[in-house]
Amino acid sequence: MTSTEREALIRRGLRFAVTGLFVTALHALVAVFFINFVSPQPPLANGVAFAVATVVSYVINTTWSFSARLHGKTLLRFLLVSAGGFLLAMFVAWAAQMAGLHYLLGIVAVALTIPAFTFVLHNFWTYR
Repeated sequence: MTSTEREALIRRGLRFAVTGLFVTALHALVAVFFINFVSPQPPLANGVAFAVATVVSYVINTTWSFSARLHGKTLLRFLLVSAGGFLLAMFVAWAAQMAGLHYLLGIVAVALTIPAFTFVLHNFWTYR
């Protein structure tokens, strides 16, 4: 990897992290709102929150983090990665619930696993 490629990877990673912090906060807020005002089902709440965060994430990550155009090819790949992330988020929240953890700990577990999973796939597949 050249120094230019390394710098570009670091820049994408930092932008993805900033976007990720914003989208993660959005995810958490939507999940907590859903649990408290719609239905007290953490896996369902995390699924809804993930869907909302995915739409926002696609627009910001495509145009800013990865400096790409909004395009059908990247959208399809982004949605496939997101579908994998959706299943992973639901599984992590379910596992936390089965372990008897408070729903907020399940949200934290989701917030820690999904960003790493999605960055690797987006960087090396979605936007290549």
